[in-house]
Amino acid sequence: DASEEGGPRTVPGACFARVRPSPLQNPRLVAMSLPALALLGLEAPEADPAAAEAEAALFFSGNRVLAGAEPAAHCYCGHQFGSFAGQLGDGAAMYLGEVLGPGGERWEMQLKGAGITPFSRQADGRKVLRSSIREFLCSEAMFHLGIPTTRAGTCVTSDSKVVRDIFYDGNPKNERCTVVLRIASTFIRFGSFEIFKPPDEYTGRKGPSVDRNDIRIQMLDYVISTFYPEIQEAYSDNTIQRNAAFFREITKRTARLVAEWQCVGFCHGVLNTDNMSIVGLTIDYGPFGFMDRYDPEHICNGSDNTGRYAYNKQPEICKWNLGKLGEALVPELPLEISQLILEEEYDAEFEKHYLQKMRKKLGLIQLELEEDRKLVSELLETMHVTAGDFTNIFYLLSSFSVDIDPSKFEDFLEELTSQCASVEELKVAFKPQMDPRQLSMMLMLAQSNPQLFALIGTKANINKELERVEQFSKLQQLTADDLLGRNKRHWKEWLEKYRVRLQKEVESVGNADAWNTDRVKVMNSNNPKYILRNYIAQNAIEAAENGDFSEVRNVLKLLEHPFQEGEGFQDVKEDAEEEGATAAAAVCAQETRSRQSYCSKPPLWASELCVT
Repeated sequence: DASEEGGPRTVPGACFARVRPSPLQNPRLVAMSLPALALLGLEAPEADPAAAEAEAALFFSGNRVLAGAEPAAHCYCGHQFGSFAGQLGDGAAMYLGEVLGPGGERWEMQLKGAGITPFSRQADGRKVLRSSIREFLCSEAMFHLGIPTTRAGTCVTSDSKVVRDIFYDGNPKNERCTVVLRIASTFIRFGSFEIFKPPDEYTGRKGPSVDRNDIRIQMLDYVISTFYPEIQEAYSDNTIQRNAAFFREITKRTARLVAEWQCVGFCHGVLNTDNMSIVGLTIDYGPFGFMDRYDPEHICNGSDNTGRYAYNKQPEICKWNLGKLGEALVPELPLEISQLILEEEYDAEFEKHYLQKMRKKLGLIQLELEEDRKLVSELLETMHVTAGDFTNIFYLLSSFSVDIDPSKFEDFLEELTSQCASVEELKVAFKPQMDPRQLSMMLMLAQSNPQLFALIGTKANINKELERVEQFSKLQQLTADDLLGRNKRHWKEWLEKYRVRLQKEVESVGNADAWNTDRVKVMNSNNPKYILRNYIAQNAIEAAENGDFSEVRNVLKLLEHPFQEGEGFQDVKEDAEEEGATAAAAVCAQETRSRQSYCSKPPLWASELCVT
């Protein structure tokens, strides 16, 4: 953009607008990821780490701009919760420039939370400590889980304050301005191509660069030649074929990405088109969450009232977003071509990758049988009816063997069912959310005035509430022994099917011991012991808000080794003198928190955490 006018405005005919980071008071380093910084050629200081931390805080807060940097904010649009929102853009993020890393790769550097840009709308261009710690930790956690993602190099906080109403309930508070250094090959996204969109038929909004197909061509040329050079080379003389090959590749990458999410129980939370990477990375960590208790309808974002971005909806939503990308590429890729590619490739690629990954998680390394799909489905159904912990149950399955003796089987069953929700946990999960009188009124309204009801509620939400009421009522009569007996029956039934399937593996190999060693190895490298559960992040946030950054750094080290016991450190436990001293977040009903081992089932208060 030729204009350097500050403050929020429409930016027509441009992909970027020049900006300057706004200085922070007394910036200081919360944590740094050395593996991420190594991409830029930065290494751990051998001498004077305090000086190095101060230098990192200075440059990666935006207080001092790196030599050669040309800070800019990126213009993009997006479909948010299914509706076209018009111009969005980097409202708090600033591109600094690109670095050629030691291996010759290009890495884009970006500061998130560095101040106002033309795309800040009514906001202040700042991010706070809690959201920044979550993004910093999850970016690195996903990388070490082997899932394509943007990276986070540093998290820097300050004495500068902004006002935030965390739960949108009229209780604002001052929070510390914090900046995350984000690193990726590119932050261009599906929404980058939506800036050319003519007025939307539903919202009436349009992109800021309507009729600028010349820029669309320029951006496509840049994206394909830079990030898909093999496609550029193969189709250099046919633009339509080249663009079709690019769309086919991003379709497959996106399908594989969401399959990876599903296999670790990751929920993104805000899968708008502006949060979808053009190179198939996980991008923009906001109200994300890893599932604890397996629930296919799990919603991690407290603001997602309709469940549009629930765990089980992620595959179809990503496909819908690809459809919107296809629309945004017209006329450079005719819509009928992109639609055909999407129908041919997406579901098949997702199913293939998902089943391949699930076979590894179950140690099915020798044979690929048609029945495996049903085995996985029945496992998830068993997890659902027993309210099993998604991560821990998969992790435990490597301890199960074909020829397990009866006494050890009972011990294994005991351990497995200990990862299922207790009666108390189920009561919290199924506690009705509406006042009975409110529910009764809504049911009457649904019958008497469907039009008015449609404005204030949905049938799905009411049905879900009725289901909660019924489940909660049943739980009042359920004893812990009854629940345990029921759960054991369910798991015995599935484990027998699993044993039969493993037996087929054994019969197809010559050396059963060598096969079992390989099986356990594959399972242990595909089933994490540690994930960034919400309560783990919350513990780190609360310590950091009280000036102690050690918990963030400890959790980061833990997440760098998700598949094994961490070396050189132990699971963090609360010191005795801290017991009860740390004020619990409002959502936790002021309950005293005793920290458990970070690989165990979450504490009861964790189920009440709300991320918006």
